[in-house]
Amino acid sequence: QVHLVESGGVSVQAGGSLRLSCAASGRTDRLIYMGWFRQAPGKEREGIAALYTGGGSTYHDPSLKGRFTVSLDNTQNTLYLQMDTLTPEDTAIYYCAATNSRAGGLPRFILGSSADYWGQGTQVTVSS
Repeated sequence: QVHLVESGGVSVQAGGSLRLSCAASGRTDRLIYMGWFRQAPGKEREGIAALYTGGGSTYHDPSLKGRFTVSLDNTQNTLYLQMDTLTPEDTAIYYCAATNSRAGGLPRFILGSSADYWGQGTQVTVSS
């Protein structure tokens, strides 16, 4: 079993930056993919960034235009999402997720289909 806890969500003004954290505990050694999803008001949840915990493979939603960066500190079992040049359209609840499965690779994971574990979410609000 793995427990994920997100933190770092706050209210910021457009143009600002935030770094979200996701602390993982439990059997983290079995995790294959970890990533970030978000759900904006009135919209479906979407995968925005993910990585292979063994290194060498990452995914970022192209629509973010390089503003967000996902990273993993294996020594701290913590996943990060650096978010720069925030806009009001980034307002959402941000969720951390992880899976023990390699099936379908990152593409399947970013769709949310293979996530085994989810955090409770952290609210990010960007004002204009």
